[in-house]
Amino acid sequence: MKKYLSEFVGTFVLVLVACGVAVVTNANVVATSLAFGLVIVAMAYSIGNVSGCHINPAVSLAMLLTGKMKVKEFCGYVVSQLLGALAGSAVLSVLLDSCKALGANSYGMPGNLATNVWIALLVETILTFIFVTAILGVTSRKEHSNIAGLVIGLTLVLVHLIGISFTGTSVNPARSLAPALLQGGEVLKQVWVFILAPLVGSALASLFYKVVLKEEK
Repeated sequence: MKKYLSEFVGTFVLVLVACGVAVVTNANVVATSLAFGLVIVAMAYSIGNVSGCHINPAVSLAMLLTGKMKVKEFCGYVVSQLLGALAGSAVLSVLLDSCKALGANSYGMPGNLATNVWIALLVETILTFIFVTAILGVTSRKEHSNIAGLVIGLTLVLVHLIGISFTGTSVNPARSLAPALLQGGEVLKQVWVFILAPLVGSALASLFYKVVLKEEK
């Protein structure tokens, strides 16, 4: 239960703070990118020793596919992450006194360089592949444990720097689903893209890790 509670809290903080920064800065690319990355760094060095600080179903899927988690534990992680994300979005809506803008992802809307669903799917798949590959790589060696949180946080900053202008950057189904459920409308209709693409990107990263990066014992 400590692991699941840690995942709940970590995802809560991610959605509340990082999505909150996206809303109050009108999705300023640098500010929003740093917010997401810095939250990961903060959570990695606080809850990482308990749960590994996945706070993202796509990351948990990668751990499952690479044999670092069991199915039952994976399910518990995902439920905790979704509940934490929903709580974060709910608190953010209270603070803003509105559900109109909670940092949901989108495509084909004013300001989105992803003009159609195919571009959105491609962007999110590639960015999640990059993000999850970095996680699997840096966590595969014990000697990297002291810098893993920093590397992962900076990689999240990196993918946000390019992805925000296209889709707002998801790479995290929980982070996308929660605000979409509360905002409703077109972003809720589009949310399947931001659930499917990160999971596909994670699966591809897991395959790449096992075939190319994993060192034989």
